[in-house]
Amino acid sequence: MRPLFRTACRFVLGAVALAGTLQGAVAQESYPQRPVTWLVPFAVGGPTDAIARTVAQRVSAELSQPIIVDNPAGAGGTVGALRAARSKADGYTLFVGHIGTMAAAPYLFKGLKYDPMKDFVPIFRFPDTPMVLLVKNGARFKTVNDLLQEARKRPGELTFGTAGVGSSSHLAAEHLAATAKVKFTFVPYKGTGPAMTDLVGGQIDAMLDQTNVSLPQIQGGRLTALALTSQSPMPQFPGVPTLADTDLPGFLASTWYGLYAPAGTAPVVIETMRVAYMKALADNAFTDALRKQGIDVLPNDRVGPAPLREFTVSEQKKWERVIREANIAVQP
Repeated sequence: MRPLFRTACRFVLGAVALAGTLQGAVAQESYPQRPVTWLVPFAVGGPTDAIARTVAQRVSAELSQPIIVDNPAGAGGTVGALRAARSKADGYTLFVGHIGTMAAAPYLFKGLKYDPMKDFVPIFRFPDTPMVLLVKNGARFKTVNDLLQEARKRPGELTFGTAGVGSSSHLAAEHLAATAKVKFTFVPYKGTGPAMTDLVGGQIDAMLDQTNVSLPQIQGGRLTALALTSQSPMPQFPGVPTLADTDLPGFLASTWYGLYAPAGTAPVVIETMRVAYMKALADNAFTDALRKQGIDVLPNDRVGPAPLREFTVSEQKKWERVIREANIAVQP
């Protein structure tokens, strides 16, 4: 009887284990079963928050589950990134990373407590917000060449506003100066809003800002766009060339974003989110609304997990070089 008893016990335990495995598989297949939180590591109402909420709302409709946007801001986005990296890898806490947190932070902050490549898994890349080189409307600089020639004649005398040391606008401006072999005096502000106010008022000579933020100021006649940092011209900026089409071939810079999951997240989570986003991109009303705001919707072959990983690595190499050559450092 004892061998029979042992056999029966093994059968029962095996059935229980199988049931648990099947239950787990069913749970994964039906992901998400409750609201998902996206951590956006910047303040509510800012450019990153705005685009994250726009995308979240549309993806949420495809998932038939709410996406809650939480904003653990601080230290250039690294506070939220660290929280995301330490979150449970169950698919219910995801991270909206961007150029700063995923590419520049390892070289800007000493002792960074997360690794963008080891602690996260890429899911999809958001539409980009390229930058635009801006001067005051009516300024003496009518073209990019005008600005750069003046900067060469008067090294360090032209003032260039940024959203703060280590911000994407600062990094792009340093990249511009290094590529053009000119010297500006960079003026750090607490955000692009105050910088733009001073640019309109003539207190600074130029600045780079995101296309979606700058477009209303340009359309309102307060600022003039000299060039875009995008790969190709944008219809929302008629007649405005790219920097790559002027004296700076190959110049590219944008404030880009991507959705990432904590390392160890199940593949079904990544695929479910990716598919939902691809369905959103198939909605012309959604993509047309983004383009009207000055946001660059990328081709489908550049938005998935593999392209996002490859792009993140390439951006790390690019901004590491810029940061080290310009000797930029900030405290976390």
